[in-house]
Amino acid sequence: MKIGFIGLGNVGHKLAGSLLRNGVDLSVLDLNPEFVAAMVDKGARAVSSAAEMMQNCDVVITCLPSPAACNLVVTEMLPYVTPGKIWLEMSTTDQAEVERLGALVLEAGGAAADCPVSGGCHRADTGNIAIFAGCDRQTFETVLPVLTIMGRRILHTGPLGSASMLKVLTNYLATVHLVANAEALVTAKAAGMDLNTTFEAIRISSGNSFSHETESQVILNGSRDISFTMDLVKKDIGLFQEIAERNNVPLEISPLLGRIFDDGIARYGMRELSPNIIKRLEEATGLDIRAPGFPPEMADDEPEERGYEVVPTGRDSVF
Repeated sequence: MKIGFIGLGNVGHKLAGSLLRNGVDLSVLDLNPEFVAAMVDKGARAVSSAAEMMQNCDVVITCLPSPAACNLVVTEMLPYVTPGKIWLEMSTTDQAEVERLGALVLEAGGAAADCPVSGGCHRADTGNIAIFAGCDRQTFETVLPVLTIMGRRILHTGPLGSASMLKVLTNYLATVHLVANAEALVTAKAAGMDLNTTFEAIRISSGNSFSHETESQVILNGSRDISFTMDLVKKDIGLFQEIAERNNVPLEISPLLGRIFDDGIARYGMRELSPNIIKRLEEATGLDIRAPGFPPEMADDEPEERGYEVVPTGRDSVF
């Protein structure tokens, strides 16, 4: 099976690297020629356009920064979609947009799946990240061997678009936890608590979260580097808010998060690292929320192993 990969940014180049590391016949494309050159040095084949990618590959993976970028790429590929071709969307994107584009791919005779990842860039780098997959069962079983190279836990979420909805939901929760962790750490410091002790208290208690175990560590180190920026957080919050509004859900926390990150972007810029949202509170209190012994970036210490399908407990039917 020939695989094409379009979009070699923060997450994309790590996922593509897992494919190359495991001997996949891979073609790559990105607007940045340096990103492409780095993959070619590792054994990938460069192509000149998305159209050429779809012509020459069985599965084309996209991992792009926005729904608009996805639209441009899929529109270019559509004339070359034929039966047996699969578009595999790994971007964090809008559910309605992936459903619209996927319908065009299906109409052309191909197959489509939205397969966003979750679990942090450090796990994307080692092939241990989680992957959601929204598509019919036949398409899922066709792409599962590819997904198990890039990820550890693979969840078939239902029809096309369902994975994108759940990805935005999980990113929203991670953002809630990030902002809450920032408030908790600053409050602990203001109250005179030792931050190393505070970190451990949260980690071993009901207050723990994936965000605390990862982002709180780089916050306390001072690097704040998780390879994710405030503009991407704002995009994801916006996508989640749109889903809620389409379904008439009157959210309260989501709009507040949007305003918090609007303020963060106004102060520090769109490309500021997202954990630096804590700087708003550091500046307001005059406190420095750092502590010794924490790493500047997260690393995955689990050995790479082939992934597997996760089946939800209690689910009595296969999508």
